[in-house]
Amino acid sequence: MIDPKIYEDAQAILREEIGELPEDILTLYREGAGGFARIAQLEERTSAMRDPNFLNLLIAEAGDVRVILLRIADCLAEMRELRVEMDEPQERTERRQRVATEAQLLYAPLAHKLGLYNIKRELEDLSLKYLEHEAYYHIKEKLSATREARDRYVEEFCAPIHEMLQAAGIKYHMKGRTKSIHSIWQKMKRQHCAYEGVYDLFAIRIIIESPSEKKEKDLCWQVFSLITNKYESSLKRLRDWLTVPKPNGYESLHITVRGPEDKWVEVQIRSERMDEIAEHGLAAHWRYKGVKAQGGGMEGWLLQVREALEQGQSLPLGAKQGLDVYVFSPKGDLIKLPAGATVLDYAYHVHSHIGNHCVGAVVNGKNVPIRQTLESGQTVEILTSNNQQPKQDWLPIVAGNHAKAKIKQALRDIEQAQKIWEKEEQERKEKRLAKKEAAQTTDNRQQSPRHTADEYVFEGPTRTEGTTKSGDKEDVLVIDRNLKGIDFQLAPCCNPVYGDEVFGFVTVSGGIKIHRHTCPNAPALKERFPYRILRARWAGKGSGSYAITLRVVGIDDLGIVNNITSIISKEERVMLRSISIESNDGLFSGVLTVMIEDTSRLNLLIKKLRTVRGVKDVSRMG
Repeated sequence: MIDPKIYEDAQAILREEIGELPEDILTLYREGAGGFARIAQLEERTSAMRDPNFLNLLIAEAGDVRVILLRIADCLAEMRELRVEMDEPQERTERRQRVATEAQLLYAPLAHKLGLYNIKRELEDLSLKYLEHEAYYHIKEKLSATREARDRYVEEFCAPIHEMLQAAGIKYHMKGRTKSIHSIWQKMKRQHCAYEGVYDLFAIRIIIESPSEKKEKDLCWQVFSLITNKYESSLKRLRDWLTVPKPNGYESLHITVRGPEDKWVEVQIRSERMDEIAEHGLAAHWRYKGVKAQGGGMEGWLLQVREALEQGQSLPLGAKQGLDVYVFSPKGDLIKLPAGATVLDYAYHVHSHIGNHCVGAVVNGKNVPIRQTLESGQTVEILTSNNQQPKQDWLPIVAGNHAKAKIKQALRDIEQAQKIWEKEEQERKEKRLAKKEAAQTTDNRQQSPRHTADEYVFEGPTRTEGTTKSGDKEDVLVIDRNLKGIDFQLAPCCNPVYGDEVFGFVTVSGGIKIHRHTCPNAPALKERFPYRILRARWAGKGSGSYAITLRVVGIDDLGIVNNITSIISKEERVMLRSISIESNDGLFSGVLTVMIEDTSRLNLLIKKLRTVRGVKDVSRMG
């Protein structure tokens, strides 16, 4: 139940702005039911309020536009009741911070969107008062201290204008308006200046008494001409909302002129009708159409308010209500999805890899299938399995084009991978048949060893770059499910050797390349093509010989190259294939290519090279 005083104050605020609301919505408001209950749950998610889509979700959850109006008024009434007390409980401090944050991030922008500018200004100033206490009172004290000087300046500035308008026979009234404390603070932050650096602290408003609506604009431009004849104007700062009003109905002509003491002054020119709309927003706009704010008139005005909330451009809120779904991630982030979005849409929004392996989700604590349609305000956590992969019948499940495109791409990749495997299987069969026929024609009639499909082992090809043989022994790579008989290549980008942690990658051309897990290309391959990755490990005794490139950097001392080559030549089963040395400004950089059997000998060689005097670093390339 709502506080009775807050309830009465909120009603009074709305009564002043738009009139009485029906009893049915007031009953829901008193009891905190319906849309008010859903909004209350959303307001607990403070961390997500800064997301531009949060206002969309708030409007969608309210259900009735009158709920939004009452909640704006309720927030203002509650802000007026806030007080700062000495030694107050922590709970009260946290409540004040929460209410002020809601006012700043939610209800002040909504009030602005509806054209309820008086409410908007008060919400902004009160939120600043409690969220940035020192800044608020600093500006308030400065404004109070300079009030007399501002009043004198306004009187001096306006005196010639009064004479010109009276001489032209134009009926009007004029008033000066000091900018709100929140507006001044925002300008200080944007311009990175102190209070004294903000020059346009106030504006002069000229309100014309027009005999008819048809003559309003002509009179405004006539006043504009008189003022700019007297004072120099800045065309860059001209704002013409007479020709094209703002989407929320705001009409006015704003000019900035150079007044006495070379100070820039903003002048706003509008008719009485325009001023009423500017002060009271769409409610005044509806009243000026001649419809009473009750019965059908109220319903018509509420319809216009709904359209403003859904379509207005003064505060971009995305598409119309009902065309999008807004859900929360487990961390509280707000995610925008298309209407009718399912768990699978959300999974592909997070990442295509998550979508490809999605098996369901936990929505508000309950397990649901991938077909489950999501609703705004739900919290969604995706469940995945490595055994899952996209299927053709997933396409009708998703509602968004993004998810459909990702599923189609995954299906094409799976089809391509299947073709590669079929091609390789055919090649394996042909190779086994050729080996068998060749063996039967030999003098000793030696049969080729036979294996089942699940016992195949990948053996390094004898003439493929990056692999060698020593005597009759070969280094062997066991890949994936112990498959054997398929040629592979050692990737030149990382040059794996016996003992490295490696994996296989199925290339587009149908072959398999072996990469180190530390290969510079490994992260991209695993991220983009996880279905082409094959597990691999070394077997055998490491009797092959591999080309490894080392980079050596150090001080260019006499004899250092001889020292390096001497260490290599003394190493058993290590052969220097090539060496290239460049020297510059007393430093040298060398690239050495050595033939080596495995990683243990490689690591030992690197360790010894680092002990050479003058060598600063030895690293493996690729």
